[in-house]
Order: sequence, then structure tokens, then C-alpha cells
Amino acid sequence: MSAPPLPGVLGHLAPILDDWGYLAVGVLIFVEDFGVPSPGETILIAAAVYAGAGHLHIALVVAIGIVAAVLGDNVGYLIGRTGGQALVQRYGKYVLLPPERYEKAEQFFTRHGGKVVTVARFFEGLRQLNGIIAGTSKMPWPRFLVFNALGAVLWVGLWAGVGYTAGDHITTIYTGIDRYSTYLLIALGLVALALVARSLLRRRRGPAD
Repeated sequence: MSAPPLPGVLGHLAPILDDWGYLAVGVLIFVEDFGVPSPGETILIAAAVYAGAGHLHIALVVAIGIVAAVLGDNVGYLIGRTGGQALVQRYGKYVLLPPERYEKAEQFFTRHGGKVVTVARFFEGLRQLNGIIAGTSKMPWPRFLVFNALGAVLWVGLWAGVGYTAGDHITTIYTGIDRYSTYLLIALGLVALALVARSLLRRRRGPAD
């Protein structure tokens, strides 16, 4: 059976899937999840479209996606935990984590902990960095593992399901979801800034008389 044509932005991944199949899914998701620029989410969706056309098995796509996502974030956690802030400050710019971005993200993680680890996977930028930041902020590993695994299951399940059932309509659906997720991320950022500003104002005012 010939591979189905991939619509829109997914088309450039067709040769990779044709040549490497499940291995491409695992490797690209794995490396993306500890900060290496890689089309991890896109390859997951493309593989699910292939599975919907019978060229791959959807259960294997989902299983490989979850395992690769969890392992990738745990590598990021290990990097952050063992290398600490010094490592991020020195090399962060090479994995999309310059110092100013790291400081803002760490503040947000410290405040919201496990909830952020779970939902971070759905947002570009946070998905690639949440393991590293969780490690540098000294989040306990068992807690990180649970919330990270939950996020991986939800993220892979969403996009694999959408890709598997959407077929030729996947580009329109992906563009719409990505647009609204960007708006939500901006809203979350504004909420975080408001919380930080309120905390700073309280500190300046000092204890009530």
C-alpha cells in the first residue's frame, strides 16, 4: 500500500516517514522534548494521518509517542537537575532558552508546579523546556514523572486522535487549534505577570500596620 499524501504543512515530512517510519516518530519527539529544535508534534500528527490511511498502526504511533515524550522530558529534567542554572545560563541559548526566558519560566514553574508540567506540553516553547526548568527548580522527580507522564498521554492522545480521524482536513484543524493555543499561552503569561506584580507590590508595602 502506498503512503497517503500529507496535506499542507505536513507534506515536507513525508520522505522522513516513508524512509524511517516509527523510528522517525520516536527520535524527533524525543529530541524535541529536551530542547533540540525538531518537528516532534508535527511528525506525530503526520504519523497519525498515515495510520488513518492504514500505512502505520495507530497503537504503535501512540505508544512510541508517549514513551519518547516521557523519556525526552526526563533527559531535560536530568540536564536541569545536574547542571543547574549555571549550565542553562551558559548553554541555554543553544536550546531556545536564553537567560531572560529561563528566569520567567522558572518563576512560573515554581508557582504552579505539577499543573504546568502537565499542560506545558500543549504549548510551543514550554513543551521543549518544561523538563529542564523542572530540574533546575528542584521539583521532586517522582512528582515530575507523574505529571509529565499524564501530560504526555493527553498530548499524544489528542494529536494522534485528531490526525487519525481528520485525514485531509488536518491542516485546517491544526492551524485553528494552534492559533487558539497561542492566545491561551498569551493569557497565561499575562496572568503570571499579574501575579508577580501583585507579589512585588505586597513586598514593597511591607506588613500591614
